[in-house]
Amino acid sequence: MKATIERANLLRSLGHVQSVVERRNTIPILSNVLIEALSDGSMRLMATDLDLQINETMEAASVEVAGSTTVSAHTLFDIVRKLPEGTQVSLTASDGKMQVVAARSRYSLNTLPRDDFPIIAEGELPTKFELPAATLRQMIDKTRFAISTEETRYYLNGIFLHVGDDGQPVLKAAATDGHRLARVTVPRPEGAEGAADDTGMADASDADATADDDFDIKPVKRN
Repeated sequence: MKATIERANLLRSLGHVQSVVERRNTIPILSNVLIEALSDGSMRLMATDLDLQINETMEAASVEVAGSTTVSAHTLFDIVRKLPEGTQVSLTASDGKMQVVAARSRYSLNTLPRDDFPIIAEGELPTKFELPAATLRQMIDKTRFAISTEETRYYLNGIFLHVGDDGQPVLKAAATDGHRLARVTVPRPEGAEGAADDTGMADASDADATADDDFDIKPVKRN
């Protein structure tokens, strides 16, 4: 694998995906981010903690050799963060090593095989809709304080997203810890009408979004 990407693009994407990676992990591969350089000139980053999986695709300045590898997410993020603004970052992976070259800086990082990286199967999800990030963030900010932190009550460790009809189609977010209840209602986005009141729960304890992004909300049924 050999690709070149602008520092700002790489830093932004690494900042998104590395947030799911624990710094101390008993499974080494879970400390890594999967980096794929694609023949269409784009790059994809993926990270997971086996409960949550984050994928991000970005445009590369160039992809000379398509391929993939995994490398320590936090180490790579710290390296890229300290590079000068506006620099082009070259990533070259082979023989269990990845070379990171930018301006006068050169780093060599150990890698783990791409085949060892766990991929969470998405399955068939019947409902898919888009929601502006600013709206999603508002819904989370107004309800997350009521989320239960008790591990024995895992079914309350998230925000319940469901649709309703309060005179007009709406999307509701609710959270409770058994003592208090928080709920916020927004106009129902197009495509969400297929979601029933018991369709799913979205875990928002690690959610982080900016108003410039859009998100797909995919309800997941939990037994």
